[in-house]
Amino acid sequence: MSQDFKQAALDYHEFPRPGKISIELSTSAETAKDLALAYSPGVAEPVRAIAADPEAAYRYTAKGNLVAVISNGTAILGLGDLGPLASKPVMEGKALLFKRFANIDSIDIEVDAESPQAFIDTVARIAETFGGINLEDIKAPECFEIERTLIERCNIPVFHDDQHGTAIVTAAGMINALELAGKKLEEASIVCLGAGAAASACMKLLINMGARVENIYMIDRKGVIHSGRDDLTAEKAAFATETDKRTLDDAIDGADVFLGLSGPDLLSPEQLKKMAANPVVFACANPDPEIRPEVANAVRNDVIMATGRSDFPNQVNNVLGFPFIFRGALDVRASAINEEMKAAAVKALAELAREPVTQEVLIAYGLESLEFGREYILPKATDSRLLGRISYAVAQAAIDSGVARLPMPEHYPIRSSAELAN
Repeated sequence: MSQDFKQAALDYHEFPRPGKISIELSTSAETAKDLALAYSPGVAEPVRAIAADPEAAYRYTAKGNLVAVISNGTAILGLGDLGPLASKPVMEGKALLFKRFANIDSIDIEVDAESPQAFIDTVARIAETFGGINLEDIKAPECFEIERTLIERCNIPVFHDDQHGTAIVTAAGMINALELAGKKLEEASIVCLGAGAAASACMKLLINMGARVENIYMIDRKGVIHSGRDDLTAEKAAFATETDKRTLDDAIDGADVFLGLSGPDLLSPEQLKKMAANPVVFACANPDPEIRPEVANAVRNDVIMATGRSDFPNQVNNVLGFPFIFRGALDVRASAINEEMKAAAVKALAELAREPVTQEVLIAYGLESLEFGREYILPKATDSRLLGRISYAVAQAAIDSGVARLPMPEHYPIRSSAELAN
């Protein structure tokens, strides 16, 4: 990044007032009567109602549209463990995205906890305040235990976006890329460089969507995760295969897919050359990918390429998922975000990329045309159809899988071009 950009980023966060979010009143507070209703004595009435029926909190408070974005700062972006306070700009940014894309009110919470259990206890004790909890920037393997335990202890959706948001968007793009490559997910040989939270979630979701674990080669700092290793965590052991491949160079030979969730420049041009025809390369390390698109395209003219960056085609960006996933979950008051809801989000996101691009998107990105193909396998973040399409799919999956506590809202728009045709 240039010095000018760095300064612009600091100025953006400082001016016209520090931070990126604020709290606004949602009702009148101008007259003496307003204040009497808002606080004493009028506030006693909803208090009594909620004490008699806890579900009334959704009727008389902001709980139903309020999501907490919570971190302990142990894995901030690609910067590492910088502490909870340093994570605050990221958590505020997440709150901004919730509001901008799904009109969800969100507040950031940074927890200075001495242990995973202390973090769990803190979050569980404040969970009643919210309609959902978005966990963020928590290092592996602690994040697995933290999310799993909080899901068990809370009766609202708990979602670690670094895991599942990344997995949902990755899976949607992967399905479309493989279709363009003329390949099937269940037959594809997949190399995953990285074995942290995002990598594990991506592989689990791809397996749920049809990929075969015996075709997956996950690679950590010690090499290929195989059944002969005795140093594997439970999460890594789930991907251990019977193989004589030991290095990335071994695994990449003939592979159909490379998914990078690791670090910059770790996939060499020579290794890319060894991949199968029409290779799918998702180099998602940020800000510098495992291989840059211009390098990959110079080596292979048949590569289908995605990164985590907005200045290259096919950005794998969590903002395509989490605002709309939570919107759907909140709208039917789901008690959790389960595997069925994640799969529904994947399918809806993949299908939207195959539809004609709207004029609003073309204008936002300064393009004359854009259509489904090698440089457009995922929708753009400014596509307003994302809200209705993904939220509806998630809400319907919640209803179908039995975790919804409300019926489908009447306000959802038409969901797809197929419905328009009918």
